[in-house]
Amino acid sequence: MTETPSDWVRRFSGLIPRDGWVLDLACGGGRHARFLAGLGHAVAAVDRDAAMLAGLAGLAGVTTLQADLEGGPWPCPGRSFAGIIVTNYLHRPLFPALADALAGGGVLIYETFMLGNERFGRPSNPDFLLRPGELLEAFGARLTVVAFEQGEVALPKPAVVQRLCAAKGTGPFRLP
Repeated sequence: MTETPSDWVRRFSGLIPRDGWVLDLACGGGRHARFLAGLGHAVAAVDRDAAMLAGLAGLAGVTTLQADLEGGPWPCPGRSFAGIIVTNYLHRPLFPALADALAGGGVLIYETFMLGNERFGRPSNPDFLLRPGELLEAFGARLTVVAFEQGEVALPKPAVVQRLCAAKGTGPFRLP
């Protein structure tokens, strides 16, 4: 498990408004929660694994929430977020809830694996791999796409990924 924040998250984190909470969904060990809290954001770190969340206990600026994202209800009903971060996680039924949970001007930063990644190992199940252009399809009609990439990467390890940064609003957005 890496502790280094994703380059994609670091690149676009400056677009997240300072006046609201950031949701780190399926946060795992909390590398992005730690990074964003270090930038001064209040972070809600959500994961189903209590042991992973325990490593964030007491960290200034981070509130943890254990939730079953796939078998339970949306863990943040009625809340809106200035930013939502999702990396290395895919559960398609959450797409509408993610768009709904963004506050006006809020920023979604999403990065996960896509078809083709099976050549490099896990995940290899198509249920956990995006189709080409799927993040654009899922969010492009409801959010303003700031940046999108898909393809093979060498670092931090060889993989095939898809990345999206999108905002609820029309911008203009200062690109990093």
